[in-house]
Order: sequence, then C-alpha cells, then structure tokens
Amino acid sequence: METDLQGKKAIVCGASKGIGRAAAEELARLGAQVTALARTESKLQELVSSLAGEGHAYLSCDFSNPQELESKVKDYVAKNGPFHILVNNTGGPPAGPAHQATVEQFQNAFTQHLVGNHIMLQAVLEGMKSEGYGRIINVISTSVKLPLKGLGVSNTIRGAVANWAKTLANELGEFGITVNNVLPGATETDRLDEIFTGKAEKQGVSKEEIIRQGKSAIPAGRFGQPRELGQAIAFLASPAAAYINGINLPVDGGRTGCL
Repeated sequence: METDLQGKKAIVCGASKGIGRAAAEELARLGAQVTALARTESKLQELVSSLAGEGHAYLSCDFSNPQELESKVKDYVAKNGPFHILVNNTGGPPAGPAHQATVEQFQNAFTQHLVGNHIMLQAVLEGMKSEGYGRIINVISTSVKLPLKGLGVSNTIRGAVANWAKTLANELGEFGITVNNVLPGATETDRLDEIFTGKAEKQGVSKEEIIRQGKSAIPAGRFGQPRELGQAIAFLASPAAAYINGINLPVDGGRTGCL
C-alpha cells in the first residue's frame, strides 16, 4: 500500500492535543513535514520537538480571529509552501440544546469552524493545484449523519462544514485534490471529558455512570483513542487514498445508528 509521505508538507490545525496532535504524529511517521497550528505556543514547541523526522514547524494562531488567522497563514504559506495536506480540526462548541443557544454562540462556532477552514483552504489551494496533489481532511463529528442530543450548536455547524466539504470535493477533484471528512465518535480527549462532566452534573449522577452508559452504546464496547483517528486521517492524506473523495468517514466503533 502506498502510504509514504516523503516530500509532502502538511498543516495540522488544533495540533497541540487530542486528535490534532495524533494526526500530526501519524503524518510525521509516514514521512511528511508537519506544520502544527494551535493557540498555545509552548504546547506546539513540545509537539514539534517530539515528532519523528525533520523539518517540522509550528504557527501559533487563534481561529476566533479570522483577520489575524488569514494574515498569518497566507504569509506563512507564501514563505514555506507549497503544502500538500491540510487537516482542519477545531475544538467543538459548548454543549447545550439548539433552542437555548444564543446567536453569538452560533456566530462564534461558524467563524471558528467554517470560516476558519475556508481561510486555511484558500491559503493552500494554489500550491496544491500546482503540485497536482492535495488532501483536505476535516475533523468534524458523527452528528453530520445523526444529530447528537445536547449538542445543538455543534450539530448545526458541523453539518455546514460537511456540506462545504462535499461541494469542494466536486469542484477540486479534477486538480488531484480530494476533500474528505473524518467523523470521530466518542474519543478519549479533553472534549469528551468536558461533555461527560457536564452530563453528570445535569443528570445528578456520577461521571462513572455517564462513562458506563457511553460505552454501552458503542458496539466496540470502548471509547476511541486519538491515535486511531490520527491513523484514519493519515491514510486519507496518503497516495493510497487518491480515489476516495467527498466522503464522511465515521471512526466511532460502530456507534452511529445509520449507514
């Protein structure tokens, strides 16, 4: 199987922890030069120093500030591109039902997810076209197939990102660029811990009980590990996945109740 990424350059967003960090590690293991993006510079420095291979770098960015993000990323890509792989990955919006969410919560999530992803895409697109190789992988949620209870803002915005990605897949396939979405199920990250803590407080039960309920809903009987998501992302970034385009790939242990 052709998974060698030697000579390829990747940008991984939200790389300081969780799924983003795992994706950066897996891409580096396959030979890619990785630029890690996140807000916390100290965490990025630690990550880059630990990656396999050489030539890795980082860029501290805040996706809640689109003007600053666009300026920083365009300048960085102009100096260090072209890039072949883009992993869009941003922390999820706060939990809660959609009808109780504020307009500001929807606007913030739209900015950090769809607008941020679009800024990243436009920064790397011409380089991907010139190279005849592009892999855009968006880490979103299984909620694009089946909305998750209590995640109203996330369900809404993730759906918008999924349709943006499918539209791009149709537009960019002729240039050797694929656009796919990875849909994490319950994965052992800080985000999952926050959700479980909130559920336990709201329901008046222990977090251990919420964890038990969560695992019981998954055919695999356990939560996912970030590295398992990272490996799925790395495969989609590889030459082996050249004919996989415009899909939603659940990595959820079988939890999602639809095809």
